[in-house]
Parts: sequence; structure tokens; C-alpha cells
Amino acid sequence: MPIITLDGVPISYTDTGAPSGTPDAATVVFGHGLLFGGWMFRAQLEALQGDYRCVTLDWRGQGDTPPTAGGYDMDTLTADAVGVIRALDAGPVHWVGLSMGGFVGQRLAARHGELLRSLTLLDTSAQAEDPAKIGEYHRLALALRWLGIRPIAGRVATHLFGPSFRASGTGKEVVREWSRRLAGIDRIGTRNAVHGVTERGAVDGELAAITVPTQIIVGADDAATPLPHARQIAALIPHARLHTIPACGHSSSLEQPEAVTELLRDFLASVESSTSTTEPRTT
Repeated sequence: MPIITLDGVPISYTDTGAPSGTPDAATVVFGHGLLFGGWMFRAQLEALQGDYRCVTLDWRGQGDTPPTAGGYDMDTLTADAVGVIRALDAGPVHWVGLSMGGFVGQRLAARHGELLRSLTLLDTSAQAEDPAKIGEYHRLALALRWLGIRPIAGRVATHLFGPSFRASGTGKEVVREWSRRLAGIDRIGTRNAVHGVTERGAVDGELAAITVPTQIIVGADDAATPLPHARQIAALIPHARLHTIPACGHSSSLEQPEAVTELLRDFLASVESSTSTTEPRTT
């Protein structure tokens, strides 16, 4: 994967480039969830790259981005996202963030709205981590650090994937692939990424400042950031749209790729149409 170096920190990303014949196509940037990488949006990239420039980035210590000594907190990751958008000269962009990518997306939209055309939040929350879950997450992170993912993959998967998906043939294969990919990532970096999520602050007080078109998508069976979290975000961001996907857990882009892609395609098209009709014409 190509690398963008920001203040000495290498960030891995992918970039499909502008579609053939449309050099001015809008850019969609995808921010992945914890314990994944940009690959979790592969179905959406395949479907959308004919109409949009599609970019993914991997957070510190995850995917193909190497671990760093620090900087796993959500504010630093938001600065990383700003740096990537600017380095690629891609803004304003459509931001699509799942879980951890949504934590960043909310901060990005509230603090750097000039860099965004729209915001899509999947399976995420504006709250700090639930104190009742932090202990288990830290124990799993410690086990991951010392034992690797294989002994605890089944337990971790219950947080990341819904029951219907885990029971399906496709789901079992995706879970195996996820486990294989995670096994190849630096364990200390992964542990630090987990702590960056569990120690995040709430951002609900900033959501009223978001002015770009926003849609929120949540799996009906999401156990990590369930429906009430999505409803809170939708209530706090002006004019936000909320969609619930049945038979879907926390990793909606992988569990229900067609449903997520359809919602994304319709939303992006509506934003682009609105932008084109409101921009002043030149002659």
C-alpha cells in the first residue's frame, strides 16, 4: 500500500483515483473500525469507484499502518485524517466511517467541516465507552497482546459480527479471513488501538456544529454500539437521516454489503445533485 508521512508518522492508504472520463469526480474517504483495515469496505469500493474517487486509510497500528509510540487517541487520529485529505488534495470529501472511523468522522465534521461534502456514520457512537464493557475489552486486548487472536477469536467475533452473520457460510468465511488478517498485525499496536477506543471522550456536545448532510446507519443486531447510540447521534445532528439494517451486527459493510452500498449510493447521489444545483453557474 502507498504511504503518506505526516510529521514523521507513516499512514497507509489506498486510492482508486478519479474514474475514467471524470477527473473532477468527488472523493469518498473510508475510515475503518477497530481490529480491521480499509479492506472492510472492499464491496463499497468495487461498487462506487466507477463514479467516485475512493480512498481508504488504515489507523495507526492497524491494517498496513505500522504501530507508533503514541497517538492512538481519537483527536490525533482525526488530525491524521485531516492530513491525509489535505496531502491528497481531495477535499471536500464524502466521509464514510464505521465504528472507530465514525468516532473520527464526527470530530472531523464538527471541527473541520470545510473538508467534508457529507458524512456517513456506520455502527458508531458519540458517547464515551460504556464502563461496563471496558474491563472485558481490556482483558481481550491483553490476551491478544500475549496470546494472539486465535485463542480468543470466537469471543472477539461476538462483539464485531451479528449472530445471523456468524452462523452463515459467508459469515464464517469472513470471520476466518478477519482472524487471519489480524494475526499478521503487530500485537502491541493492536492493544494500543483498543485502548484508544476504550479511553475516548464523548463528542455529543459537538454534534450540533455539524452542518454537512449526514446519514447514520446501524445494524439491528449491533451489540457494540446498539441502536440507541445511533438514535442519539441522529437527534443531535441537524437533519440527519437514520437507517437500520435488519439481521446485521457491528460490521455492516461486511455483513450486509449490498444494503450498505445501496444506502451509500443513493445518499451520495442526492448530496451531489443538491450541490450541483446550489453551486453558482459560470459562463
